Amino acid sequence: MTPPKRTVSSRTEVATVSANSAAVEKGLRGLARVLAAPLSDVAAQLSTLVATYLAHSELVLLAEDDVVRPQKQHGDEHSVTQLAFSELDTIRSTLTPGTVRRDVVPLADGMRRVLVALADTGALLLLTNPGHADARQADPDSIILQLWQIIALRIQQRAREASPNYLMESRAASSVRAEAITEITDLHSTTLDSLLAVLRSTNLDDRAARQMATNLAAAAMVELRTASDRVRTFTDEPVSTAFERLQDDLRPLVRYRDIDVQFVEPPVDGRALPSEIAHGARAVVRGAILALVDQPDVGRVRVQWDCDGKNLLINVRDDGPGDLSTESLQLRRLRQRVLAVNGELTLDATEGWGSEMSVVMPLDPPPVRGDDSVAWNLSPRELDVLKHLIAGQRNRAIAGTLGISENTVKFHISKILRKLGVTSRAEAAALALDRRIPNAG
Repeated sequence: MTPPKRTVSSRTEVATVSANSAAVEKGLRGLARVLAAPLSDVAAQLSTLVATYLAHSELVLLAEDDVVRPQKQHGDEHSVTQLAFSELDTIRSTLTPGTVRRDVVPLADGMRRVLVALADTGALLLLTNPGHADARQADPDSIILQLWQIIALRIQQRAREASPNYLMESRAASSVRAEAITEITDLHSTTLDSLLAVLRSTNLDDRAARQMATNLAAAAMVELRTASDRVRTFTDEPVSTAFERLQDDLRPLVRYRDIDVQFVEPPVDGRALPSEIAHGARAVVRGAILALVDQPDVGRVRVQWDCDGKNLLINVRDDGPGDLSTESLQLRRLRQRVLAVNGELTLDATEGWGSEMSVVMPLDPPPVRGDDSVAWNLSPRELDVLKHLIAGQRNRAIAGTLGISENTVKFHISKILRKLGVTSRAEAAALALDRRIPNAG
């Protein structure tokens, strides 16, 4: 009996299954590349992955867990660099975690069609000019949301790991960011003060117009100060809030262990913590808890935070055998994290009574010292520029201090970045702190 011939329909189904399998494989490879990429390349890699499901013009993400560079973008430089944190934050406030939607929103260059997705971590993904979904294929919006959920968790995980290099770079970035905010605030405040002085001048006889302009300028000053406060709040984290997040982080670690974890909360009026210190402190305590509870016969752990105005003070104590050493594998990485922010970690273990770990983490950037005779072939002038760059000064301030033009400062910074093998001011400052480049402090 002659077997039936395969129909056109069956061949089409086989081809469809084969195409779908290839698409799934391609998507998984793309996801793996995004997860393996350094945080600085996540936006570009994610844009490439998303393009396989949905065409778009620009991709922007806002993930506050990444304290070094929470806002990242890929696409048309002119459009994406104009997006302000406040605009993204406003869009984010209209979304529920774990949802995605298409909308038309006001952005820097006018009304734009966007697709926005908010992960459960609070990280926002925005695509401009998203393409239309193909009715014959799976819902691309839902696929993008699920991909973003995975990637946002990875970003959060990397931040929580708080490696020494990450802490060093984020500390340098915080200094640069704070200085930039101060400079912008001073500039605009001076401009608005001058405007008010002119509008209040007796040489202007249109009283009604002068009063209206005065009110507008005063309102603009209030708005500017409010925006500055929001950015500073975004950069710093109240110590009580940071401690609450620590408690949330520790619950999954001890949920299924027969251990009593006691928390002694810091004073609510303690100094706010720079983001890199808050992240680093939580990572250190999590690591310490894991090291302590892995010991036999540990039934209770006490965690206390305090703040003396200059330092975050961490104390972790257990009731274990008291034979833990700072040279143990578990604590070496913790010590590296603490040293990365110029902190100090000590351990006092008493056999039969338990172990007590004390950590001091300075809230201000560490001083830069030069104790290595081999630099990076930097000229004396480049070392001068690098010193001010580490201090968080912008180009105009560096130019004024050194008596050179802003263009000359830009030229020196370009050479510094090339010689150090980095791509940003924050990376250069972090590397200088890490390697203690001579005469750069």
